[in-house]
Amino acid sequence: MHTLSTRASSQAVPDPDDPSKVTARKVYYLACGFCRWTSRDVGMADQLVASGGWQDQENPNAQRIATLQDYYRQLAQREKQEREKKKYTRRRGYFHFSDKYGLTSVAAKRRGLMSMASLNLKEGEENQTLTVPAAEPLTDVEALPDSIYTEPLVLEKVSTLSQSLANPEYQPMARGDLYPRHKHLLVRRSQRCRECEHNLSKPEFNPSSIKFKIQLVALQHVPDIRMMPLPKLVYQKECQIILTLINPVENPTKVTLLPMEKTEESEDTATIVLPEAELALAARDDAAEYGEGTDQQDFQDDPNVVVWRKANKIRFTVKVIPQKAVGDVKVSLLMKYDYKNMTGALQAEKKEPQIASLEHQVFLNFGPVSA
Repeated sequence: MHTLSTRASSQAVPDPDDPSKVTARKVYYLACGFCRWTSRDVGMADQLVASGGWQDQENPNAQRIATLQDYYRQLAQREKQEREKKKYTRRRGYFHFSDKYGLTSVAAKRRGLMSMASLNLKEGEENQTLTVPAAEPLTDVEALPDSIYTEPLVLEKVSTLSQSLANPEYQPMARGDLYPRHKHLLVRRSQRCRECEHNLSKPEFNPSSIKFKIQLVALQHVPDIRMMPLPKLVYQKECQIILTLINPVENPTKVTLLPMEKTEESEDTATIVLPEAELALAARDDAAEYGEGTDQQDFQDDPNVVVWRKANKIRFTVKVIPQKAVGDVKVSLLMKYDYKNMTGALQAEKKEPQIASLEHQVFLNFGPVSA
């Protein structure tokens, strides 16, 4: 997670036209909204533009690292050329077939490829090999400061092991010496269905936009089932559990819960008693999340099944009977609901949206059985 944000502030500077006067200049710095860290804490200079240009920390071993990279790059290139030479080396024998089957031209082409590969190195570079001086051990090690033995240790000011290893080039010991690290670029990718090859997710071409041209993820269309705090589950005793059902689409829907057929691969360790009636869900309304009041729609809910309702969410009860004395309580069920395809109905065609009845397998794990 990236918690750094750009903050703006004013800085008093002398007026270039009249040095006796002072003008305000807008500058930018980095600040963390979680730990209140700012780039000014480590002495990073403020920038005149909000787009960046922040000063990187200088690495004292940058020159040696660059030398090692050049050495191993040249070594890898030489090994690649040696493998190509071995690949195109002439084997003894079979030369009497060269004129009969026209292999002379093929050999000439191979020699031409080898000569082109040799051009990758600069002229005279084959005889030149970079020499990297060996690392010399330190004879004089810097002594610890006297404050370590005289002053008490404040753990809030000492960097943790994970923070030190996150910067292997510097490994700061104090939290005041921590610098922000470069964040890896996150690329949004398009996704297609493996069966029908339709686009499920497709971002916009503008890289600065966070919107999607197509967003057909199942999380935004399939009703969501969540578990409330669970009671104690006792072996061979009926337990009442409250589940939450959420409608993610912008049109009302009805959900029916059905038991699944038991197979040899089934991992169910309990029996579940599902409500027989349909569960009606209201349409999703983002504004209703922040408003208070009663719902305008009148749902005739069974109070023994639906215990709570608000906007597009309901809470209903199910009964679970564990069948194993040890282990987790696992059940499976079949969720059947009506899905209205709003994307296929175009305004120009004036067609009614298609309504399809879909089914999904749901597997629930209620945790271990109480002793």
